[in-house]
Amino acid sequence: MKIENQKGAVAVEFAIVLPLLVLLLFGIIESSLFLYDKTMITNASREGARAGIVYSYPNRISDEEIATVVKNYCKDNLITFNDDPDATDPLVVEIARTGSNSSGDSLTVKVKYRYDFLVLPDISELFGSADSTSLEINLEAETVMRLE
Repeated sequence: MKIENQKGAVAVEFAIVLPLLVLLLFGIIESSLFLYDKTMITNASREGARAGIVYSYPNRISDEEIATVVKNYCKDNLITFNDDPDATDPLVVEIARTGSNSSGDSLTVKVKYRYDFLVLPDISELFGSADSTSLEINLEAETVMRLE
């Protein structure tokens, strides 16, 4: 049996498939942003460690200065749409030194960043979750270098 009137069938099929294609597209964009931010966190920890291990006379730079290097790097390179000055800082920098802070001792710079979904921030509501923190992912990067 052949159906003779199929006008609009393609439009109906497109309407059914379109939401899935859009969700897939935005998922690809979101995962790309996530991987980019992970790479920038790793680079920031390396930049902070490198700034901390380089010999400087008469004293090495302080932990606060290392944290400032990391935060400036992240401020310049992370993709974030949160410009609210009252929001809590999603970036935490932990610095640990071993030994007496002399050549050969190690310096550890650990960077933690709370990644919030940017493209699809309210997708949790589609799945029945009213908790906005359920879509936050904590990124971490750690770099260990020896002091010069």
